[in-house]
Amino acid sequence: MEQYISQLLYRYQCVTVPGFGAFLTEIQSAQWDESSNAFYPPKKLVSFNSYLKNNDGLLASHISQMEKTSYETAVQDLQKEVSLWKNALLNNQSIVLQNIGTVSLNYEGSLVFEASNHINYHTAAFGLTSFVSPLVKREIVQEVPVLEEKEPIVFIPETTTTKSYSYLKYAAVFVVGLGVAGVFGANMYEERVLEETKLVQTEVQKEVEDKIQEATFFIESPLPNVKLTVKEQKLSYHIVAGAFREESNAQRIFERLSKEGFKSRRLEKNKFGLYPVLYGSYSTYAESQKAMAEIHKTQNKEAWLLIKDL
Repeated sequence: MEQYISQLLYRYQCVTVPGFGAFLTEIQSAQWDESSNAFYPPKKLVSFNSYLKNNDGLLASHISQMEKTSYETAVQDLQKEVSLWKNALLNNQSIVLQNIGTVSLNYEGSLVFEASNHINYHTAAFGLTSFVSPLVKREIVQEVPVLEEKEPIVFIPETTTTKSYSYLKYAAVFVVGLGVAGVFGANMYEERVLEETKLVQTEVQKEVEDKIQEATFFIESPLPNVKLTVKEQKLSYHIVAGAFREESNAQRIFERLSKEGFKSRRLEKNKFGLYPVLYGSYSTYAESQKAMAEIHKTQNKEAWLLIKDL
């Protein structure tokens, strides 16, 4: 029964086990542990209420559809399972429900539930895991002191004598003469470099043309065909239409879905002795959710997602 309860917890906030109690879910937002700098994604918290025992038909209808039995037979199977649970509790045994939690009796005779943390039933948080972030070191910005404005420094040229002025005049004439000579010398040097560069370029161009004329190209045989191997995309998300005890029923549903345009598949018999039939398989979670929403709307509200590498 636990696998059917687990399947329903993904879609419903309350799953009641008639005559025993109800498993409730509540969405908890993302959490941050300040002491360890750990971040936790949003998740569904599972709790248990032993006072909600009335049969709302949800679990029995789901079992009836999955097992391909009548609703009355499903209710009887539920009553037998609950009877076994109660006998185990009276014998001081705990009921371990895989991926859901553990139910036991305390000293006062009341039911106590301890939830399991192995599965996050919040589908919007699929693929998110907790992580620890290192501390962020922030720089301390120091203010730069404002420099005080000071009075500008004024340079006053010194006066020179007439004799010094004459020496400076001759020095200036000498400097101008050197500058003119340097200009003529630089021009001559540049012309010489330009001529030598043209000669080198001419010789290189001639050698290249000779090499091109001597070159001969041969094609002995056509190039071999290149074979590209494209890695097949893995399809790990499967929308299950149903699982059947009779192989003939599974084949009939498979053929009907194929005629309706679905890329339907039949899987081998599982460990429960059932033959699953798929609407289709998808490579990403987003594609599977989009397709399942359409199937719930137009085909089958009880279709569910199987995540497995086939």
